[in-house]
Amino acid sequence: MRITVIGCGYLGAVHAACMAELGHEVLGIDVDQAKVDALAAGRAPFFEPGLPELLRSASATGRLRFTTDMSQAADYDAHFIAVGTPQKKGEFAADLSYVDAAVTSLVPHLKPGALVIGKSTVPVGTARRLAGIVEAGAPDAGLAWNPEFLREGFAVEDTLRPDRLVYGVPEGEAGERAKAVLDEIYAVALSNGTPLVVTGYETAELVKVSANAFLATKISFINAIAEVADVTGADVTKIADAIGYDDRIGRKFLNAGLGFGGGCLPKDIRAFQARAGELGADQALTFLREVDEINQRRRVRAVDLTREILDGTLRGKKVAVLGLAFKPNSDDIRDSPALDVAVQLRAQGARVIAYDPEAIVNAKRQHPELDYASSVEEAATDADAVVVLTEWKQFRELDPAAFGELVGAKNILDGRNCLDPEAWRAAGWQYRALGRP
Repeated sequence: MRITVIGCGYLGAVHAACMAELGHEVLGIDVDQAKVDALAAGRAPFFEPGLPELLRSASATGRLRFTTDMSQAADYDAHFIAVGTPQKKGEFAADLSYVDAAVTSLVPHLKPGALVIGKSTVPVGTARRLAGIVEAGAPDAGLAWNPEFLREGFAVEDTLRPDRLVYGVPEGEAGERAKAVLDEIYAVALSNGTPLVVTGYETAELVKVSANAFLATKISFINAIAEVADVTGADVTKIADAIGYDDRIGRKFLNAGLGFGGGCLPKDIRAFQARAGELGADQALTFLREVDEINQRRRVRAVDLTREILDGTLRGKKVAVLGLAFKPNSDDIRDSPALDVAVQLRAQGARVIAYDPEAIVNAKRQHPELDYASSVEEAATDADAVVVLTEWKQFRELDPAAFGELVGAKNILDGRNCLDPEAWRAAGWQYRALGRP
């Protein structure tokens, strides 16, 4: 199929490269010329394992191109909308201006029979409104909604081999035509037995935000239990292991620690609350406010624990911060708990030396006031405390004995519960973690 992907940020760039890898002819469209040039040269403007290689291989076949010219979309059959839906400043609601601009710019170039396919995460009701815009400007075209379920760090794998596909399509014959187009696009995944759910616009929109709300709730649930564990001497990791054996609960996303961040979960649960309020169903999602507040409290608790291991004061103490991205295998610092804690530590008087394998460039741009190291060793040298805030593999695999020779004092806060407490204590470290005795 001949496909365009409009918006070549994280979602769009990955989707475009993967669609080309699956054999489609793909045109990526973005308003940012520098981003287009980088992608065309096989350079991803963000860190995602496997993406640069995919960009280069797909471009070499001639099946993947990038442009800033929307008029080039005129000869294509299907058009994915993959632009951002950030949180509005000063509000919980999602900013749909980029989605609206993408669709209105595309409509004049739609050929008869073309299908516009939404990928962006949007408030329920958005797809039906956009379908009206498409119908008014291009009566022979259609619209479907196909939410994404990507995990940063695994986005290429999740696109090429998704764990499920969801089609939100209109009623009647238009829906059948839309499904046929989507079936052709995802023929490889469907032939491999990927589960498919075909439904209406509103259900497809709610599937995405419901998934994110559930995952956020699960994370905040175990972090709420960690708060109780902190005051009782219980071990939240053992609690998670024990309840995780129950098939109804499961162990995934029950890792207590610093909490969630990134460009999806925080803003999506807030937008979900805002939309429920607009629809008069705000009481149904009031629990998400507490989910958000629990998540924010984890950051404060990490700062408090760091102060505790430094005998009650941060002022003048050198603190090595290991991790700035919101999760490993990513350079994404959007709403990053790790970066937030680093900034709070500095604000309370600590001399912060931060290191992250991939996120330093982004962190420097946003917080130039922090000091940054080029290696774990440089960050830790003569440190009064070490705080692990992103669970990168190289941090998890540190040798406590050898690492202890670098620091000024053997104090460590495991903000992600990713280290072995017994090994670190045996090497002479004062080890503290969230929700563990």
